[in-house]
Amino acid sequence: MVRVAGEVADGWIVHPMHSPDFVRVVALPALQQGLATAGRSRSDFAIAAQTIVMVGNDDAEIARARAAAKAQIAFYGSTPAYKVFLDHHGWGDLQPRLNHMSKEGRWGEMVALVSDEMLDVIGVSGTPAAAGAALRRRNAFATRTSLVLYN
Repeated sequence: MVRVAGEVADGWIVHPMHSPDFVRVVALPALQQGLATAGRSRSDFAIAAQTIVMVGNDDAEIARARAAAKAQIAFYGSTPAYKVFLDHHGWGDLQPRLNHMSKEGRWGEMVALVSDEMLDVIGVSGTPAAAGAALRRRNAFATRTSLVLYN
């Protein structure tokens, strides 16, 4: 899909279920192939990265934001379309488990399967200042960023 976007679209909106490494290793090469096929350059194309951002003014607020974001990541991870992303990070075995649990309505149990490592790869967290700085570094590949904010 990203390759086709490079061929025909003005831009690409990156889903929140991504990581900079996945974008760099998998998505951007596909995008470049599409741009090359259409005879276009990267400067002709916008990338808007939706990113999960978990903020708080203290450790307790940040912990609450992180817990809320884990529920969203568990839901995304249950979707077969994101298995490729999970495979890239070595978490592919989790996708069918989450999918099965979602069909049984076991949402609380699904959240427990999302590790802190996954959370930190997929999003950024901290105080507003710390999260903002991390977000700028993380999304250097993007033309713009939109926040999926948990606070």
